[in-house]
Amino acid sequence: MKTVLYEEQGGIATITLNRPDKRNAISYELIEDLLDALATAEHSPAQVAVITGAGKAFCAGMDLDNLRAITSRSPAENLKDSQTMATLFRAIYDFPKPTIAAVNGAAIAGGCGIATLCDFTVASEEAKFGYTEVKIGFIPAIVSTFLILQVGERRARDLLLTGRIIDAGEAKQLGLVNDVIPGEQLMEWARELATTLMQNSPASLRATKRLLSSFTREALDRQIALAVEENARIRSTQDFREGVTSFLEKRKPQWTGK
Repeated sequence: MKTVLYEEQGGIATITLNRPDKRNAISYELIEDLLDALATAEHSPAQVAVITGAGKAFCAGMDLDNLRAITSRSPAENLKDSQTMATLFRAIYDFPKPTIAAVNGAAIAGGCGIATLCDFTVASEEAKFGYTEVKIGFIPAIVSTFLILQVGERRARDLLLTGRIIDAGEAKQLGLVNDVIPGEQLMEWARELATTLMQNSPASLRATKRLLSSFTREALDRQIALAVEENARIRSTQDFREGVTSFLEKRKPQWTGK
């Protein structure tokens, strides 16, 4: 794994997104590495998995080079990309052991999804959150079905339609974050939470997570299938191409609504 660091200690598997020079942006390689790290943690003696980011950001969304490439990909390639992202989100949501996101900085777009799909999300006081896809003509399709489960439709509409960035305090008020911690204490807090979880029966934790996932599985299967299609479809629009181009050129987009 080149873009993710993996460490096991004291029953805790720590998975660190490791592209600090790119603010841990999501590349195709990072998705593959993160899935590999989750699989390793699942089959390891570790009882809890902690996901965090190297450097000052947790995950700043999609990698710019990957974003640029999307505009020239075929419909079949876009569909495959969407399915891959759905696989990652589902792997985090359905992970059989307790998961903790230790959000050390900005968690934007897909990075916000990773941060908030864990069982527990603890954030540094400097952390920022935002589903900013609509600002570049994209659509927060796949994460939307999970977000509604977490915060309700009204709050989900606010976050997804405005694309606004919120601080850790508001994220806690909305139910996206469990605790807000001074940055220098974040990992210690996450490890203490993991230690508390490890005092419980591992079999009971697995069974509880399996039961909770079963409550939503049928609806999620249907909704994610629709979301994957919408995620791929929006990439063929003029607004998406303009949004990505203007973002990369650091100018205001000229929307056509097409």
